[in-house]
Amino acid sequence: MRISRSLCLLVMLASSLAAQPRAARFALTSAELSGTARIPDAHVFTGFGCSGGNVSPSLSWSNAPAGTKSFALTMYDPDAPTGSGWWHWVVYNIPATTTSLAAGAGSTQRSAMPAGAVQGRTDFGSAGYGGPCPPAGDRPHRYIFTIFALKVDKLELPESATAALIGFNVRANTLAQAEFTAMYGR
Repeated sequence: MRISRSLCLLVMLASSLAAQPRAARFALTSAELSGTARIPDAHVFTGFGCSGGNVSPSLSWSNAPAGTKSFALTMYDPDAPTGSGWWHWVVYNIPATTTSLAAGAGSTQRSAMPAGAVQGRTDFGSAGYGGPCPPAGDRPHRYIFTIFALKVDKLELPESATAALIGFNVRANTLAQAEFTAMYGR
């Protein structure tokens, strides 16, 4: 009798857990960048031998965790031949009410960022989006786009903060993150 009662309780518990809805996963997507397809020329850097449009892609995110007070976004190339990768785009203090950035939002020539958002200095030496441009003949590089849900309204950082300093502060305040990887080679 004891075994069958325990078994019955176990089956009831398992059924109850299976019937509960699962929380949707925090996700980041782009209409222009899908899977491991090659990044279109419109988003490739202009300079260093590359002649792309250097327009940041549109990005959307959903299902941020409860308690999210702001977001940060990065684009990072771990395959750059520097020994430490290459930061192509760093944005922080994105308001918690924001769930997308339009194509071209990474331009510093026009105000396409949400109010309060800050584009940090990249490894190109300036703020704003810098598209992919790996060395000619190198294998295709991975470009990791990551959105971070933060537990703080604002990161207090100096205007001259490096991508590494921004990244340190972002990770110290992260509730959750979502990412995808796109590829580019020449």
